[in-house]
Amino acid sequence: MNAEPFRPPLADFHLSHGATLGTYHGAEVPARFSDARAEHQAVRGACGLFDLSFRACFAVKGKDAIRFMHRMVSNDIQSLAPGQGAYAALLTAQGRIVADMRVYRTDAGLWVETDADLRTKLMESLRRYIIGDKVEIEPLDVYPVGFEGPQARGLLEKTLHVDIPPLGEYGHFATNYAGFPVRVARASNTGEEGYAVWVSAKGLMGVWGGACGQSPTYGMLPCGVEALETLRIEAGIPRYGSELGEDTLPHEARLMNALSFTKGCYVGQEIVERTRSRGHVNWLLAGLFVDSATPPPPGSKLLAEGKEAGEITSACISPTLGRTLALAYLRRELSEVGTKLALDSGASAEVTALPFYSRQASSTVP
Repeated sequence: MNAEPFRPPLADFHLSHGATLGTYHGAEVPARFSDARAEHQAVRGACGLFDLSFRACFAVKGKDAIRFMHRMVSNDIQSLAPGQGAYAALLTAQGRIVADMRVYRTDAGLWVETDADLRTKLMESLRRYIIGDKVEIEPLDVYPVGFEGPQARGLLEKTLHVDIPPLGEYGHFATNYAGFPVRVARASNTGEEGYAVWVSAKGLMGVWGGACGQSPTYGMLPCGVEALETLRIEAGIPRYGSELGEDTLPHEARLMNALSFTKGCYVGQEIVERTRSRGHVNWLLAGLFVDSATPPPPGSKLLAEGKEAGEITSACISPTLGRTLALAYLRRELSEVGTKLALDSGASAEVTALPFYSRQASSTVP
């Protein structure tokens, strides 16, 4: 039985201001504020403001916290300095993905960010491995507001009244806003420059309102998860529950940025290394242009010469490219760019490179 969706602190405020709510990764967050297409275009052209309360954090602290997490997850945690972060996954012994996460090194230990509906599972999975280690794992009562788009940095600086220092991917720093401690992390959910401001429930409204007050200058729009979905599909970003799960190997999902091949042993490392040395997996995440005015639903089968070739995981009509896009798992030999496939609905599809769109390679528009 599915758990009741979590209602974040700003849900009633959004509802009273005309937003349509929806459930996304276990949280009731805005599906859209106005028109999802306009929200999407605001992110690509200027900036979008997101209630990211479908994301959640927990702390890993104690004398052995860094060493413990280093031997648990798939990326290098030991080499992170305070203010740095990494994308990683916790794997099963068979190399499948229990959960993906962003890990931030702080002066006091680690913050771990994942989807709200994965937090309890991930915390409990990690706790099972604590045997004699001086490690404490506890949830953090903080929520993120997301700033995404080419104008995100300027809007964020004006909102928080701070100069954002140079930050690499998953870089972060602590500051305060209106007397509330906040942590700012650089991480994109859309393929654009993105930042998340983590703050307590009491400070959340101040950050949201402060950003909205700057919107005329930056062309910002509040955005919901309908726009977030089309943005992340265009950017080829896999999400847990769609492209990632306990039946997925990191190599299948092309999560090379979540893996370290030099750090030594961690849970599932033997399978990851065996996959790398073998040189391939049987299935690969791929992008498709679909010749259909309607996005195919997840689970739609793909065919090659009448034989099953793969399955759609996510699809949308792209506001940026003006055509139907899909993410899908395909048999490796059918994942080459240009391969022609058919859907079980009769629509045709063609394999294309991921991401479908990036600001650095906007020439991907066909």
